[in-house]
Amino acid sequence: MDVKVKIVNKSKHDLPTYGTPHSAGMDIRANLDTPVVLKPMQRALIPTGLFIELPIGYEAQIRPRSGLALKKGISILNSPGTIDADYRGEIGIIVINMSEEDFIINDGERICQMVVKEYCRVEWNEVSSLDETERGKGGFGHTGVC
Repeated sequence: MDVKVKIVNKSKHDLPTYGTPHSAGMDIRANLDTPVVLKPMQRALIPTGLFIELPIGYEAQIRPRSGLALKKGISILNSPGTIDADYRGEIGIIVINMSEEDFIINDGERICQMVVKEYCRVEWNEVSSLDETERGKGGFGHTGVC
């Protein structure tokens, strides 16, 4: 299924792209005038120069890049971040350095990935009790350590 998403690209870079034919997420690049140095445990809002208009019933999720997380300790706060269909501002990425070394974000660097997903809205049906299940209230490792 193809979903048409309007995009305004005010960055110096190409539109977001999929890294492989079966990638779920598109790479998003930093759009910077000067590099940003993140000290350990420091976070910063990184501009992308991208503005999107999603169809109603869709959201864009912002997720960390696994390679940056594993190799450099770089992640995304508020993850996954949600871009709503009615948001028209620039996409900004909250990047955090979880490592013990400074990390430099350069212009054009792939800093996260974006996945566009369909969602449904719910109406609450307030009741006095819930149906019983085999699992019940079990959670947070109730089936074992791993």
